[in-house]
Amino acid sequence: MELSRRRFVGAGAAIAGVSAASFIAPPARGLVAPAPAPPLVPAAVAARPAAQTPLIAEALAALEMHATRIGKRDRMAVVDFARPSSEPRLHLVDIPTGRIARSFLVAHGSGSDPLRTGVLQRFSNQPGSNASSRGAYCTANRYVGKHGVSQRLLGLDPDNDMALSRDIVVHGADYVDPDLIAAQGRIGRSQGCFAVEPHLVETVMDLLGEGRMIYASKLA
Repeated sequence: MELSRRRFVGAGAAIAGVSAASFIAPPARGLVAPAPAPPLVPAAVAARPAAQTPLIAEALAALEMHATRIGKRDRMAVVDFARPSSEPRLHLVDIPTGRIARSFLVAHGSGSDPLRTGVLQRFSNQPGSNASSRGAYCTANRYVGKHGVSQRLLGLDPDNDMALSRDIVVHGADYVDPDLIAAQGRIGRSQGCFAVEPHLVETVMDLLGEGRMIYASKLA
């Protein structure tokens, strides 16, 4: 996907309870302030024990590390890039219980899987890499762009701190389609964004809201 034409509403703090010094950005580029958290959308199936216990433990440690920058701590998203793209691997996790409430298909970047294997091979934070980045993100404001309604992300770690300038966002994409899994064994690739099924993108963004964490990693 070509994201270079996006115009930012701005860049700045979009995290509830965070001081201006916590996120320094160019002047006159303030992101939209977080809205009140929407109610949790009921899961399609009953919540189940976390299947990726080590990854969720790593995500919870990251949540504590970034405690001053994550305003909402009731739930988070954990993206398990050790799993192939044919499997739902973006998990909404209830933080108090550590249980997965709902899971979604999500793409990784073409630069992370140049041979189209359906499995992420590497991470990159470099502009132009078209790769996915590892680490903790804070969800910011929604906007309408090339791919319809989308949600900006603030990268909180050295491995993903270029997310805002790289236009790494949550959005829907036609290439995230279960029919592609049946045909070719994998979904398509993004340019580093967390692309989900188009008809589910607003559900994902409602669940995440603003000021919550997405944590992406790949454990051996």
